[in-house]
Amino acid sequence: MAIPTAFSGAKLESLSSSAAAASPASIGLFCNPGRVRRLSIQKGLFNSGIRCEVAASDVVDQSQSSGNVTSSSSLSALEQLKSSAADRYTKERSSIVVIGLSIHTTPVEVREKLAIPEAEWPRAIGELCNLNHIEEAAVLSTCNRMEIYVVALSQHRGVKEVTEWMSKTSGVPVTEICKHRFLLYNNDATQHIFEVSAGLDSLVLGEGQILAQVKQVVKVGQGVTGFGRNISGLFKHAITVGKRVRTETNIAAGAVSVSSAAVELALMKLPESCHSTARMLVIGAGKMGKLVIKHLVAKGCTKMVVVNRSEDRVSAIREEMKDVEIIYKPLNEMLKCAAEADVIFTSTASETPLFMKEHVVDLPPVGASVGSLRLFIDISVPRNVGACVNELEDARVYNVDDLKEVVAANKEDRLRKAMEAQAIISEESKQFEAWRDSLETVPTIKKLRAYAERIRVAELEKCMSKMGDDISKKTKKAVDDLSRGIVNKLLHGPMQHLRCDGSDSRTLSETLENMHALNRMFSLETDISVLEQKIRAKVEQTQK
Repeated sequence: MAIPTAFSGAKLESLSSSAAAASPASIGLFCNPGRVRRLSIQKGLFNSGIRCEVAASDVVDQSQSSGNVTSSSSLSALEQLKSSAADRYTKERSSIVVIGLSIHTTPVEVREKLAIPEAEWPRAIGELCNLNHIEEAAVLSTCNRMEIYVVALSQHRGVKEVTEWMSKTSGVPVTEICKHRFLLYNNDATQHIFEVSAGLDSLVLGEGQILAQVKQVVKVGQGVTGFGRNISGLFKHAITVGKRVRTETNIAAGAVSVSSAAVELALMKLPESCHSTARMLVIGAGKMGKLVIKHLVAKGCTKMVVVNRSEDRVSAIREEMKDVEIIYKPLNEMLKCAAEADVIFTSTASETPLFMKEHVVDLPPVGASVGSLRLFIDISVPRNVGACVNELEDARVYNVDDLKEVVAANKEDRLRKAMEAQAIISEESKQFEAWRDSLETVPTIKKLRAYAERIRVAELEKCMSKMGDDISKKTKKAVDDLSRGIVNKLLHGPMQHLRCDGSDSRTLSETLENMHALNRMFSLETDISVLEQKIRAKVEQTQK
C-alpha cells in the first residue's frame, strides 16, 4: 500500500488566549470500546473492556489561516499555553502510545485497507515523526493486526494526529477507524507488545511467526530516523520476552501457526474420506505459503501444485521435501490450475484480489467426493479472494477471520498457558518501565552540566580580564584546564548519583530522589522543559 509523501500531518493547533478560559463544557468525555481484549490473570483470557479518555476539545484559533502563521505568533501562543487549561502537555513526560486494530477488534475488510507493506515501514515512520506531537514511531503490520507504536509529546493530540494520518494514507474514514481501534498508554502499551511477542494476543496461542515479525520491526527500523531509543528499546525488550516465555513455559508445545490452522480448517470442511485424494493448489511460495505446504505434507498430502511468480522458491521447497510431488506453475496459469483444484490456498502480497466472482463462475464444478464445493482458504491481508465468490453455489471462501473456528476448542488450555506466561510478562514489564524511568535523569544531567559550564565560563572570563592581555597561551590553557578539572571533580559525585541502569528498584528510587533534589537546589526546573523545547522545535520546523 503506497503512502502519499505529500501528506505531512495537520499543523500544530494555534493556541489562542481563549484556551486559558476554556469552560468545563469544552472538555469532552468520549469512550472507545475498541480495546476489547486484554490478557490478565485476574480477569481471564478474553475480557472485554471499555477504555475512556478525557480530552480537551480542540482549541483552534479559527481567525488565523494556517498559511500565514508566523514563528513569533506560534511561540507567543506557546507562552500562553503555560497559563491555560491545556498546558499539562508541556509538563508531562512523553508517552508510549499504541493505536491498534487487530483480528480481535476489526474485520479483515477494514484491516486490509490499513495494512502497510514492510517495504513502506521506513517511510511511514518518517511521516509519523513529522507529525507535530510524535517523537518516535514503529509499525507492526501483519495479517492479524495493524498497530502503530509512537512516543507522543501529548497523548490526546498524538492519537488524533496518528488517527488522521492512518485515515489519510488508507482512505478509511476517521470515524470508522475510531469504531474499531484500541488505544493503550505507557504500562498498558508495554504489556501489550510483550503479550503480542509472546504469542498471547495471537489468534493461535504461542504461534512463533509473530515473534519473527516483531524481530523484523527492529531489523527494518535500524538506522531509520524516528525509530528512537524508547521505541527500539521497547521492541528489543519484547523480543527478549517472547523468547523467555517460549523457553520457560510450554506455551509453544503443540502450538499451531496461521498456516497450520488454515490447513486444519480445509480438512474440517472436506469430507474425511477425501483428505488424501483432494487436489491441492497453493498460490504463493513465501513464508506463509511454504508453511502451508509443510502442514499439508504433515497431514499426508503427497502431491500439490504451487503457483508462484518465480520457480526458485518452489525449487528450494521441493529440495526440502523430496518425497512429495510439488508441481510448479507460473502466475499466468493460475486460473487453469484453479480449474483443476478442489482446495485453493492463497498467501500472496498482492494488493488486488486474484479471484473475483467472474473468475470463478466459469470454472468446472468439483466432484461430489469433495462435497461439491471448491474451497478457497485465503490467509492474505489484503485478501486475495473477493467475498463475492461466496455468492456462487459451488464455491466457499474462508479468510483469516474464519480461523477462529479451528482454535476455539482449546480455550481452557489457552487460559492455563497464558497464566503461566503472564507472570513473566509482568516481571519484564516492570524491568522495562524501570529502564525508561532511569532515562528521566538524562535532562537533569545535561542541565546540571550546562549550569556548571555557565558559571565556569563566566568566572574564567573575570579571571582572564584581571590577568591582563599579556599572558601567554600556555598560561590561558593551564587556567582553562584548571577550571574544567575543578568543575568535573565537583560534578563527579552528583553525576554518579544520577546514573543507574534501572535494574534495581531501590537504586532507581534513590536516583530519582537525587534528581528532584538537584533540580530544587540549583533551580534547574526553572529552565525550559524538555517537552517544551521539543514542541518549540516542532513549531519552528512547520514554519520552514
